Amino acid sequence: MVRKLKNLLRSFSSKKSNNLFLDSSVKIAENVVCDTRFGGSITIGKNSELLQGVLIMTYGGTIDIGARCSINPYSILYGHGNLKIGNDVLIAAHTVIIPANHIYADVNTPINLQGLTTQGITIEDDVWIGAGCKILDGVTIGKGAVIAAGAVVNKSIAPYTIVGGVPAKELKKRI
Repeated sequence: MVRKLKNLLRSFSSKKSNNLFLDSSVKIAENVVCDTRFGGSITIGKNSELLQGVLIMTYGGTIDIGARCSINPYSILYGHGNLKIGNDVLIAAHTVIIPANHIYADVNTPINLQGLTTQGITIEDDVWIGAGCKILDGVTIGKGAVIAAGAVVNKSIAPYTIVGGVPAKELKKRI
């Protein structure tokens, strides 16, 4: 069940209490987690909704979600390198969006000790991301694009383009 009450949101704030900005119209399921313990901020615009099991974790970056967006069950949005989502974006269930990559060039050092690269991800207005998609660092998804279920997006997508596959490739244009 989705409720309109902000107090149902479990937010883990680090040292500051002003790093979570929600419009009063945002609908949030009871088991949504917004984690800002490691810095960064989360902003969610008017009439957006976060459904069951959504995880939004800043890891020091910013996550900005526009108006009238729907983040569907069990999707994970990370903010390491900053994530910007426009207005009227639909993100289907089990999608993972991660604006970071591990460095792994030095075979003599464990990967978890080599750090990250972060370029950020931008998802423009009126985008539909199908179920189970993975959106990787450095990508811009253009206005009006459609990402087919299960796609792995590792390159930017032009506006009004429909893509699918692993890695995602253009299938056709909407216009």
